[in-house]
Amino acid sequence: MIALQEILATKEPKVGSTRFIAIDGRGGSGKSTLASLVASKLGAEVVHTDDFAGWDNPLDWWSAVVKKVFKPISGGASTISYQPASWWEDHHPAAIEHQPVTPVMILEGVGSARSEFDDYLSVRIYVETPKHICLKRGVERDLSTGKSVEELTTMWEEWLDAEGDYFLRDNPKTKTDLVLDGSKSFEEQVAI
Repeated sequence: MIALQEILATKEPKVGSTRFIAIDGRGGSGKSTLASLVASKLGAEVVHTDDFAGWDNPLDWWSAVVKKVFKPISGGASTISYQPASWWEDHHPAAIEHQPVTPVMILEGVGSARSEFDDYLSVRIYVETPKHICLKRGVERDLSTGKSVEELTTMWEEWLDAEGDYFLRDNPKTKTDLVLDGSKSFEEQVAI
């Protein structure tokens, strides 16, 4: 079993005195579940790329993360604030106000280990999960939006295809510190 804290201890902070862990992988792969687990064990705050991306902007949101997350922390901010993106017409999320900056923070989501973030990330984790499982999880998760299974399946298939461009371009799995299987229990794969 791999110990995440041992990996983290060998890495220098790149954003002020904060070590950022990127948790990347396909939509529906289990990244949020892993981020919650790691955050609870390490007392880390989580920044979700879904707060910057959206159905209408699946990949080109990265500069907002640099501007609203990495730059303020590099400048000594003890908290960060930003307005999450709206994914649905009737979805108007509340602003994130004064999220604490912790010694370890997690950037979780598709594209969190992208090459544009190389100067900011201390550790990269990739969650590998078969595409059909990701599709099933994504559709099930979004049923609460009131959309039909058919609508959601089409949307998720398009989303997973759009993600493919990022995975081909950056190939984040090849530059990670740790690859985990999102179809299995994380607690059985990594000690935190």
